[in-house]
Amino acid sequence: MPSKTAPKSPKKTAAVRSLEHERREIEEEELEEGLEDTFPASDPVSITSTSIPGGPAKPAKAVPGTKPRKK
Repeated sequence: MPSKTAPKSPKKTAAVRSLEHERREIEEEELEEGLEDTFPASDPVSITSTSIPGGPAKPAKAVPGTKPRKK
């Protein structure tokens, strides 16, 4: 009869530990910056990202009756 124990998770490599450490440092820096930017205020600190993922903007279409731009 097979045992029903959960499989052990693999140990983290040095690269994974380093990446996690860098992420924690970045989060701490963002929190500090948020605290500095909002002090003194009664609003809670926010460290959310405002970027919107997506591809590059499409070039504008030519308007009839206009000359094309020179590059």
